[in-house]
Amino acid sequence: MSKRKKNKEIIGIYRATEKKFGFVQVEDDEQDIFIPSKYVNSAIDGDTVRVKIYKPKENEKKAEGKIEKIIQREIKEVIGIFQSSKNFGFVVPDDKKIGTDIFVPKSKFKNAKTNDKVIVKIIKYPEKGKNAEGEVTEILGNINEAGIDMLSVIKEYNLPNEFPKFVLSEAKKIPQKIDSQNIKNRKDLREDIIFTIDGEDSKDLDDAISVRKNDEGNYILDVHIADVSFYVKENSKLDKEAIKRGTSIYMFDRVIPMLPIELSNGICSLNAGEDRFALSCSMEIDNKGNVISADVYKSIINVTERMTYTNVNKILNNLDEKVNKRYSNYINNFKLMEELALILKNKRISQGYLNLDIPESKITLDKNGRAINVEKYELTFANEIIEQFMLTCNETIAEKFYWLEAPFIYRVHEEPDYDKIKETNRFLYNIGQKIKANKDNIKPKAFSDVLEKLKDTEYEKVISTLILRTLKVARYESENKGHFGIASNYYCHFTSPIRRYPDLFIHRVISEYLENNYILADDRIEELRQKAIKYADSSSTTEKIATKAEREAEDIKKAEYMEGRIGEEYDGIVSSITSFGMFVELENTVEGFISFKNIGGNEYFIYDDIKKMLIGEKTNRIFRIGDKVRIRVIKASKLLKIIDFQLV
Repeated sequence: MSKRKKNKEIIGIYRATEKKFGFVQVEDDEQDIFIPSKYVNSAIDGDTVRVKIYKPKENEKKAEGKIEKIIQREIKEVIGIFQSSKNFGFVVPDDKKIGTDIFVPKSKFKNAKTNDKVIVKIIKYPEKGKNAEGEVTEILGNINEAGIDMLSVIKEYNLPNEFPKFVLSEAKKIPQKIDSQNIKNRKDLREDIIFTIDGEDSKDLDDAISVRKNDEGNYILDVHIADVSFYVKENSKLDKEAIKRGTSIYMFDRVIPMLPIELSNGICSLNAGEDRFALSCSMEIDNKGNVISADVYKSIINVTERMTYTNVNKILNNLDEKVNKRYSNYINNFKLMEELALILKNKRISQGYLNLDIPESKITLDKNGRAINVEKYELTFANEIIEQFMLTCNETIAEKFYWLEAPFIYRVHEEPDYDKIKETNRFLYNIGQKIKANKDNIKPKAFSDVLEKLKDTEYEKVISTLILRTLKVARYESENKGHFGIASNYYCHFTSPIRRYPDLFIHRVISEYLENNYILADDRIEELRQKAIKYADSSSTTEKIATKAEREAEDIKKAEYMEGRIGEEYDGIVSSITSFGMFVELENTVEGFISFKNIGGNEYFIYDDIKKMLIGEKTNRIFRIGDKVRIRVIKASKLLKIIDFQLV
């Protein structure tokens, strides 16, 4: 599709920016082509276009081109805010990259009123300076109604908000109690002391753990994962819907689950005090954190206690006498978990595990779904316990089935491009640091060493963000390529089959191997291999969409929260420098933009791309990533998804 012709005409996908210019992405070509606003030629984000290069790539500068023809339009519908006048109306798109309001003739209003959030179908695309034209197909509600903001995100990304009736019907037929006939061939662990540890609000509990020591002094870590594949059969209606969804999506006041509630919160959820089927991985681990043996098997469990991160943290740090008394019989169990998790973490760090300090946001909504607080989500060592145990289990499963040459889905995170490392090093040189790497030798340890040296300094947070931008995005593949970020040669997602399809798929593969004594017919192996390729690809796609939707929902709620804080002052850190201003992140994780005019009056700032800093032309004032600044909130809009600051 994208082969270059002799006259330098190329076919690619146009990617717009909010600044009116854009880039054309060309298949099998790492470098995008820059398209100035005057040469966009009415293209909209996502269109397939033919572009002609008029200025070839030079050193670090991208090639520049002009769009000659729009071959195929991508966007058919637009979500936005309807504005009406006497004889016509128009829709202002939520997605500013669309770059054009949509004109709506009066006959196409469909009873929409000013400030209604609507879906409009494009019936004429923009051309020669004229706006696009469309007709209203659906009215979501007034922009001030509770929940309309999240509903808009759901519609924008075409998320599956409801389950089809035939899928729900199949789910409702699944018994909510275990039939004793199905227990045979499972290891009965119902007398074992087993815990789930999750957040207070979690309802889909798909992992449970127990830790003990054997006679040799080694740790026995048992990780029990909900046996979802027992209930969601291959090619069933539930299975086909789960493939389509790929993942559960979490949006504050609502969850768009991969599986209906009868499974996700019911028979598949490892609820305390209830018999549940599990797929278990039992690992013997020495005092250096090495897994010296492992076994995978089907089990039936009954969780002893449903624990929260908060209460486990209180127990480990002796913070609450009531909590200690409530769980007095199990305090030693949690201390042993802490001991093992610390060993596993230290081993991981020594191998180059990238412990990036990227804070998560905790956003609190009122009963009407309005953001009333934004703060940093505080992680404790209780969270670390679960993370280390799940990482170890995922690695163990991936390595075992890799050597069995089983058809599988791996979680792949390849090493970063050397050019991106060089770019990051340009900034690191300014603070006396460097990621030691060359084209033939890029190791996670080189990154983790820099992070360790800058730990607890003013640069720690910023360098974590910079390194994150340097790394590639993890994805699913049917071929094992290792995981750079956790410095692991083998990695998969095994531990969340309630909310991720790759986990559910590999559970099905593992179960089939267990049931057939690890011997499968060649044609079945090939069938599963083809499915692994297909589902890895579709799951990577649905994961990207889910991530975008969740981020957009978060941006909307942060902007909504800051709408009520115009004029207030905060301390923050410069998180990013651009040629048109800088971004500042506050302690509560809210990020806002400061344009040149809001940095220093009428002063022009020179952007140093290599050192990633701004230099005042008159005053020589310098702003760098990591600088502490005090700001005032001057603008916030959840509709525009923007937060603007002014330097105090």
